[in-house]
Amino acid sequence: MNNKDKVFEQLKGKLIVSCQALPEEPLHSPYIMGRMAYAAMLGGASGIRANSVEDIKEIKKTVDLPIIGIIKQVYEGSDVFITPTMEEIDLLYREGVEIIALDATKRIRPDGKTIEEIFPLIRDKYKDQLFMADCSTYEEGLTAHKLGFDCVGTTLSGYTDYTKGTTLPDTVLIDKLVRSLPIPIIAEGGIWTPEELKTVFELGVHTAVVGTAITRPMEMTKRFVNAI
Repeated sequence: MNNKDKVFEQLKGKLIVSCQALPEEPLHSPYIMGRMAYAAMLGGASGIRANSVEDIKEIKKTVDLPIIGIIKQVYEGSDVFITPTMEEIDLLYREGVEIIALDATKRIRPDGKTIEEIFPLIRDKYKDQLFMADCSTYEEGLTAHKLGFDCVGTTLSGYTDYTKGTTLPDTVLIDKLVRSLPIPIIAEGGIWTPEELKTVFELGVHTAVVGTAITRPMEMTKRFVNAI
């Protein structure tokens, strides 16, 4: 079994927990994200999604699970901020993560290029690296597969201008991608309950990512407060 198959085998039918906190959030700290990832591992997670080289380094100290690495970087004039340029890809590759995820929407990137223009260069430079396409629509998922991404995630459904207001988790998109593509489909975005997680697995996804509902207490608290 090659490395690619091994990683996907480890994640098949299992849960990935996203451990991220942005600079403006109270839990922003590599140390805290390291503990968060460790807690997720003890709870039974089989993979971690993490943002920034600093957090990933810290997580690796105590967690021995496949990592989906991203770098969130905002550039003026572009809405693409999940691993938006070759610079972030280089950093993640050097740090060493099993999977690098990047925005694979049709939006124009900070360097003025589209995903169709940039990904062939990325793929060519890092032939042995697994790449995850963070998509928001069915068409973007199909394009990502054509371009040679190793797996497709529904991460950005509801988060692009043209998908705003989509009910999450986007079971319609998940279902279509699972039926159409031969590569692993990763459900991500808006999975708030164990029941919703069960639903996306019943649709046939390879694995699923849960973030906010497990690792962002401020957002969880808001949901409870809004209920009353």
